[in-house]
Parts: sequence; structure tokens; C-alpha cells
Amino acid sequence: MRKKIVAGNWKMNMNYEEGIAFARTLDQYFRNKPALKADVIICTPFIHLAEIAEIIKGGKVALGAQNCASEASGAFTGEVSAYMIKSTGAEYVIIGHSERRTYYNEDDRLLNKKCVLALNSGLRVIFCCGEVKEQREEGNHFVIVKRQLEEGLFPLGAESMKDIIIAYEPVWAIGTGLTATPEQAKEMHKYIRGLIKEKFGNKIADDMTILYGGSCKPSNAAEIFSKPDVDGGLIGGASLKKEDFTAIVEAV
Repeated sequence: MRKKIVAGNWKMNMNYEEGIAFARTLDQYFRNKPALKADVIICTPFIHLAEIAEIIKGGKVALGAQNCASEASGAFTGEVSAYMIKSTGAEYVIIGHSERRTYYNEDDRLLNKKCVLALNSGLRVIFCCGEVKEQREEGNHFVIVKRQLEEGLFPLGAESMKDIIIAYEPVWAIGTGLTATPEQAKEMHKYIRGLIKEKFGNKIADDMTILYGGSCKPSNAAEIFSKPDVDGGLIGGASLKKEDFTAIVEAV
């Protein structure tokens, strides 16, 4: 049975002290919860990883990074490799977030290369896919998502899928105040699971966790998460506030 997951993406927010303090708050909160129905992941800036890994050790929160380099090591000033991320104690890495695709021109071939390095380093991958506003309006949203999965994810092969989480993020609903309707989320998640089924078969498709990411908040989380193929969320802005993030986790 596939896992329910809520992952918080802090993006480029909180300095070192603020991030550590916030991680302690979340760790303590979730340790005191007797039974969570969702796995909780926080994906922090690189500067926080090693310290937070120690704070959350033995608790109910897992740790991830927001990106990794497209090379294993070497003269790549300013980059952080998947192997380096793994050495901090992190377990996950987000690859292909729409902000990386848009602002840093990361295409699916590059993202596939990052996935290979992450998996080889022992990290699990949260692979993002999704369409921008113009693509949705033109009716090309299915075409775009299919291409992103076929080029970025599917070449990894069936054996790697056990270490993959897919996050569907309608790019037009990130930081805009717009949100995909629960029916739109349901439709795309069903489509994604169908693509996986066609490529890898029923078991891998049924086991794949598919998250929704796009202005998810306490007021709409329960309805979105209630849809059959929506297995949780990749949460941006709402993951920076304890009350909002914990309410979204509990909405599962």
C-alpha cells in the first residue's frame, strides 16, 4: 500500500538560526503525536541539513534537500552534490521543481542525470512535473506532463521507481493564490498514475506516491487529499508556518 506523504519545501527562506529553531519546533510537535497517517518530510536549504539531521534523529520527521548538482564531484564552484547531501543525513532530494525549470533552465535530460546521481547516492527523489498557465489554457497540460515523465523519469527503469515520489505542481498555482480545483488535481493525478501503469505495470503504479503541489493550504487540503490518486502534498509557503503545516499534515 502506497505511503501518504506531506513534504514541506522551505525554498530560500530562514537563516541558519531561524531554520534550526523551526525544525526543533516541528520535531517536538510530531514526536508528541501518537499516530500520524502521513510521513512528514522537510526540505530545507543546504545550510540547515546537517544540524537538522541531528535534531530529528529518531523522530517522525524526515529530511530532504531542494536540489542537487548534475555532476558527482569536481571543479563546479557553488554546487552541492547528491553524495554530499546524503552525507549530512538527509534522505530525500527534490528534483525538477518548477522554479528550477523556469529560473535555471533545467530540462528533463539534465533532471534525469540528477536523478541518477541522487539514486546512486542513496537518496530518494521527489520528482516534480507540471504545466504553466499558457500550456493549461492551450489544453496541452497532459502532453507537457507526459513528456516530463518520459524524458526525466522513465529512463531510470522499473527498479528505481521504488525510490521515487512524483509531485504534480500546476505551475500557474504556485505563489499566485490560484489553486487547481480538487477535480483538476484528481484528473491529472489519475493521468500520471495511468502513464506509470502503461510503462511499468499495475504494481509499480499502485505503489507510487503522487503528491499535489500548488497553493495547498489548511482550508483546501482535506478536500484535495480526499481524491483517489492524491497521496499528499508538496507544500511551499504554508510549510513555513507551524500551524498551517501541521494542519495540512493532519488533513491527510
